[in-house]
Amino acid sequence: MSTFKPDRALLNPKFDGYKLAPLSQEEAVSRFPLPFKLSQTNVSGRSYVTFQEVQSRISHNHLALSPDGTAVYVDGDLRVVCVRLDEATLVPSFHPVCELPKSVESPETQSLQREYPSAAFLDSSSLFVADGHGLLYALRIVSSAPAEISGTFKLSIPAIYGSSQAVVPFRIHQAALPTPQKAILILSSKYYPQDTNADQLNGSSRGHMKAAAEFDIWAVQFDLPLPSSSNTPLALDILWHRRGQDVPVYTTFDAVRESFMLVGGSSYRPIGVVAAPLYEPSPDEIAPIPRAGENLDAAQSQKPPPYSWTQTTDSVTVAIPLPSSTQKENIRASFSPHTLTLFVRGDPSLSDRESDNLTHVKLPRYDMKTLWDGIQPSTSFWTWDREAEHRYGVLTLHLDKAHEGTRWAQVFAAAGTRPAASSVENTSDEDIEVSETLDPSELWAIRESLEKYTAALRDGTDTSGLGLGSGVPSLGKDEMDDEVDLGVGRTVYLTWVRMDGSRPLYDHSDDAPVHLLSTPFPGVDWKGPPALVVKNGLDGVLYELCPGSNADDAPAWAHTSTYSALSFVLASKRDTRFTHHVSSHAVFAFESGSLDLGGNVYIYRGIAPQEKWAKQAVLKVGGGSAGSLLGIGLQQMSESKTAILCLCEGEMIVLHDVL
Repeated sequence: MSTFKPDRALLNPKFDGYKLAPLSQEEAVSRFPLPFKLSQTNVSGRSYVTFQEVQSRISHNHLALSPDGTAVYVDGDLRVVCVRLDEATLVPSFHPVCELPKSVESPETQSLQREYPSAAFLDSSSLFVADGHGLLYALRIVSSAPAEISGTFKLSIPAIYGSSQAVVPFRIHQAALPTPQKAILILSSKYYPQDTNADQLNGSSRGHMKAAAEFDIWAVQFDLPLPSSSNTPLALDILWHRRGQDVPVYTTFDAVRESFMLVGGSSYRPIGVVAAPLYEPSPDEIAPIPRAGENLDAAQSQKPPPYSWTQTTDSVTVAIPLPSSTQKENIRASFSPHTLTLFVRGDPSLSDRESDNLTHVKLPRYDMKTLWDGIQPSTSFWTWDREAEHRYGVLTLHLDKAHEGTRWAQVFAAAGTRPAASSVENTSDEDIEVSETLDPSELWAIRESLEKYTAALRDGTDTSGLGLGSGVPSLGKDEMDDEVDLGVGRTVYLTWVRMDGSRPLYDHSDDAPVHLLSTPFPGVDWKGPPALVVKNGLDGVLYELCPGSNADDAPAWAHTSTYSALSFVLASKRDTRFTHHVSSHAVFAFESGSLDLGGNVYIYRGIAPQEKWAKQAVLKVGGGSAGSLLGIGLQQMSESKTAILCLCEGEMIVLHDVL
């Protein structure tokens, strides 16, 4: 089972914040005009695009890197362009090595929504390219010479998968080489159920918007070497298939475990396997959990309060239960600036004991009862709803506050503060202090948070309850916004699939999800184990996948480093397109730079567990004449020299000496 358990020794409760360690824009950033430009306008207005598709398109990386550092992208004219950096000057060169055939569409054609072109290297010279219209090309690249097309393929969907479309556009996520004789590609496409009609495809009907979109994940295999080029597209050989409610955000292949890991906003299951429904307990199964020293039986037998109340900034509302047989003329209520007088006469045909036994409530008797604060008698009133319940009605007092904005601690003044004139003998339990009524879910949240934080502070531990220190880190004091912080990163599930399509015993994709903050930087995923940065309170915890010893070895994740307060600082970045990390060295958050807004990259450095301050830097990348940022990749020029390629709409930007 995949588990993410933080190591307390690697957490840093004494972390105070990030200090700016500026990088020179002129020295760290080089800009080069893009001779072959990209285009983001591939979305057809004639077909409906789901939220998941939009989210996938925003985070789509248009740049693909090979193990030797060669980068490729597909421009707006479907030309496959190779990009290579000069090791000495870091000046990029651009070579179009292939031009893919263009798909011809007519307005009368009922076309599916296109995908962005995508590419993935199998090795340094073998490249697979999808044109976004439904065709896959296998290319052989040698230096800057024109590429050789080894084969053309299409995704023909068998009827067993229940699709209304025989061929659909798809996107490449990964190319793996498990053996020298076999290659496997991971693809994704939108699922079109068999009841999808033409109106739903072209967007003229919105009825299908209510149904949750689903996506197919395909593993297709190739025997190597590939067959000779053919003008007729061949059907892809489908190895296995999964289906989920989101497009994967990260995929990787574990050669030792002979399995693929799919990371996405849902689990991915075979067809015919229904996702496990959320269990909803019945009211009889819901039982309160006693706290230390708490007697639930005694608590349940306690008499309910004589009234409930709530307040706004300018009024207080008091609800008093009365027998539904009470007549309106038997209710006497009067208001003064500081007191309440209320008498209710019961059913004269019943004795007081019979009335109490029947209704289990006592009739209120308030004789000039002092209120907690002043009211305006002229605008205060009461209402009686005798049909509110079958056995009970509700007498509602609407008290207009004399001092708007003053929050009442309770309805009535404490007994010690009551004037002598109003100290009369009362026959009801009116002196019981009744807490203000709140929404049950809000009460539950308040109780849980109070128990957690007060216990932690009382015991001298930190606010996470992990025993790591006291108080809140200074970085987060008076700055935390739970609603904003919860929106950082993505909630993801991990699904494991064996190379042959079977489900390994250690796959627990229906378990609790994790909150993903960052994935490995494109280009470094060729080297080293997979690593994910997962949200842990305000921090980002770096987990690396431990190497397996055999195919049945369950995956284990080791906490190797911590980016303190990473979740907190990322919460303020509202236009982030890519967030990737380079091991424990740094996390890069790239803004999209669309509409001439932002376009920065924020760099957060890793530190040792006991250090109080970390370094951060900001560089301008996209936006302006460069346009939106569309792709990124990291190239290792030497053991001590790296370069980051930033592919924008109009420029190729190279970052150097930033790690």
